[in-house]
Amino acid sequence: MSRYALMNGVIYTGSEVLYQHAVIINDDKIEKIVHQQELTEDLFQIDLEGANLSAGFIDLQLNGCGGVTFNEDISVKTLEIMQETNLKSGTTSYLPTFITSPDEGMKQAVQVMREYLAKYKNQALGLHLEGPYLSVAKKGVHRPEYIREISGEMLDFLCKNGDVITKLTLAADNPTADHIQKFVDAGIIVSIGHSNATFAEAKRRIEQGIGFATHLHNAMSPISSGRDGGVVGAVLDSDIYAGIIVDGLHVDWSNVRIAKKVKGDKLVIVTDAVAPAGTKDMEYFIFVGKKVWYKDGKCVDEFGSLGGAAITMIESIRNMMQHTDLTLDEVLRMCTLYPARAIHVEDKLGSIEAGKIANLAAFNSQFEVIGTAVNGQWKWSQL
Repeated sequence: MSRYALMNGVIYTGSEVLYQHAVIINDDKIEKIVHQQELTEDLFQIDLEGANLSAGFIDLQLNGCGGVTFNEDISVKTLEIMQETNLKSGTTSYLPTFITSPDEGMKQAVQVMREYLAKYKNQALGLHLEGPYLSVAKKGVHRPEYIREISGEMLDFLCKNGDVITKLTLAADNPTADHIQKFVDAGIIVSIGHSNATFAEAKRRIEQGIGFATHLHNAMSPISSGRDGGVVGAVLDSDIYAGIIVDGLHVDWSNVRIAKKVKGDKLVIVTDAVAPAGTKDMEYFIFVGKKVWYKDGKCVDEFGSLGGAAITMIESIRNMMQHTDLTLDEVLRMCTLYPARAIHVEDKLGSIEAGKIANLAAFNSQFEVIGTAVNGQWKWSQL
């Protein structure tokens, strides 16, 4: 089935909401959007039965899901399991996230990412290295013994592999931030995160080329008083993109709403998910060699630090509809168009437009994903 039409759905293109229209897919791309009356009988039609259809969700921070985490099994197989689990929640593309580890693990993650990208297109969109160039004071679940300043060898290695490293999270107060321009020149998006910097320090690093903020409000110095806005204030007082976790545990809903009002189309939804996401009955899991307990939707280590989230993208959308006054159209852009822009792939992903890759998600009024298309290949979900 190389050419077909998705019809009888509400189409959220990224710029408008269309009724009584159909999306025609040809091979791996969106051919065009037409009125349903224009469909011909010889064209195979898939009836969405009134479901919502949007571009596939793009998760820019995903440590694991489906019972696995990338740090614990650095393999193409792990990424395949994560992608298959993603589709159940409408996520068609993502950044596999590899957190603080020794150099050997980072090099292995880069090699595996290169192998995966050679095998699969428009699914994993490159590697996100979250650390190890962080602040120990804001380490979260990251192991402090591995947090460090970058070596000359690793600086050279990362920059040489900028074609597969999409994003690097570092702290503004780690000396590694002195090399921001080198990372940017190598094509790597530098993200501020796990940082205890002052407002002035953070703003200076943003001006030097930081383009993203990792899980806004979490593991970063807060707006502590009227005298210093910390990293949070610097991010809000800038035009860089920022990811935010909307599970109701990582960030209070009041702060989510405020962030959206301030950041507008620069705020994107991320899951920061770990092994339990998309699974059931998982009491604990191992994350960077540490036991992390999972209970009542919350992942914490032995010290009570949050160890990632257990939420999916479709659950994030549902939460936003329940706890903010945003329209579904705008919430979907936070999961599709805005993350695509943030990592510079909006020319092929993030919206339903002629010529773009046919990565799509369909979900019903109960926020259940009923089907997805990846590179034009439609697959019904098992509800």
